[in-house]
Amino acid sequence: MGDTEDGIKLKKTVFVTVGTTCFDALVRAVDTPEVKDELLKRGYTHLIIQMGRGSYTPTKSGGDDGSLAVDFFTFSSSIADHLRSASLVISHAGSGSIFETLRLGKPLIVVVNEDLMDNHQSELAEELAERKHLYCARPQTLNQTIAAMNLESLLPYPSGNAIPVAKLINQFLGFPDDK
Repeated sequence: MGDTEDGIKLKKTVFVTVGTTCFDALVRAVDTPEVKDELLKRGYTHLIIQMGRGSYTPTKSGGDDGSLAVDFFTFSSSIADHLRSASLVISHAGSGSIFETLRLGKPLIVVVNEDLMDNHQSELAEELAERKHLYCARPQTLNQTIAAMNLESLLPYPSGNAIPVAKLINQFLGFPDDK
């Protein structure tokens, strides 16, 4: 099996982030037996949940009985380390979280918070899903999305070239054009 090395099960972590918001519906969804079972079926071993301002507390588990090891925290000065070590990221639809994850080349499921008014974030997530850079789900469809996902079908997100924008800003500010 590809998930073992010399008979030792490799750690495959799912990192869930809600950013600085309260998104209890997402935290509740990843805490359900259906989602946890689906992640286990896919070979994931650990689930780390950044729960933000939420009031719902997920169930911790050591994973000793063959279940998913689950841990959580509210905030961290930097989630970059968690993103880097993750095998899969499940995120709220904040553009910062989305683009930081895509820049790291991590597979991503964006879960849209339908409770937000004027939800422009869902438009971004749906557009990037349409372009095959990530999967887009709702809290109630998360386990079906995990069951159906094919991570090999995701396309890398091309890093943007900031040079034209920087040149335009420099020109606007009156700085010389360095060639």
